[in-house]
Amino acid sequence: MSNGIAGIDHIIIGVRDLEAARSSWSRLGFTLTPRGRHIGQGTANYCIMFGRDYLELLGFVERDEHAHRLETFLAQREGAMSVAFAPARDAESTAAFLASRGLHPSAPRALGRALELPEGAVMPRFSLLNLPPEETPALDCFICGHLTPELVRHPDWLAHPNGVTGIKAVHLVADNPHALAPAYRRLCGDDRISEKGHGIEVDTGRNRLVFSRLSLSAGEAPPPAITALELSVEDRAATAAYLKTAGIAFMELPDGRLAVSAAEASGTSLLLTEV
Repeated sequence: MSNGIAGIDHIIIGVRDLEAARSSWSRLGFTLTPRGRHIGQGTANYCIMFGRDYLELLGFVERDEHAHRLETFLAQREGAMSVAFAPARDAESTAAFLASRGLHPSAPRALGRALELPEGAVMPRFSLLNLPPEETPALDCFICGHLTPELVRHPDWLAHPNGVTGIKAVHLVADNPHALAPAYRRLCGDDRISEKGHGIEVDTGRNRLVFSRLSLSAGEAPPPAITALELSVEDRAATAAYLKTAGIAFMELPDGRLAVSAAEASGTSLLLTEV
């Protein structure tokens, strides 16, 4: 599906205290960008950049009467709240292609943020598309095209002491995951959907959405919700050693993955997988 979705661009993690979240994720061994302030909004972020995708810690720095989605989410909990897909091409071409698949994308919408660098602020710009909720069931998402990618991937921001290199999968809980398959076939293509005993897996092009009936750990939010982020690491043993040295609580799962509890990462459970 060369003209539609090209994988996950980033994942938004809603946090109640942006500076506390920055400190927590730094302790986990991530390199964070300088703070970004959304133009004309009361929200700001810190980003954790990888080669092809990233995590966005999003919170309020002042009252914003328009940011209802974030406000509603944070009234319930912190954690991973939204997935931003990467368009295979520019926003206009992607919108036209999705419409040809029977979907109903919005018109592209511009977004900018002031990235607060020591030498002065720069202005990364994006073009956003939204789809109706019923066309991406059980997932809060949108499509994000980068207009100034060179401003958000400084080489110094791509190296992380914990060895994480990117997003491998997003794990979600849904009441009836098998019923989601037709919608994601339309979005991503017939050959991108795998029916599993626990639910379905969606190949987004370079990472996966895993919809299941079962939460990965106790105390998670009720469905639909993102339950865990699975991240790739270069060397599992080196990552485990880093976490031990940093005093981060984690479990070694039977399949070899390292599991970091949501309490360590702003309400977001992490699974670290060597690739």
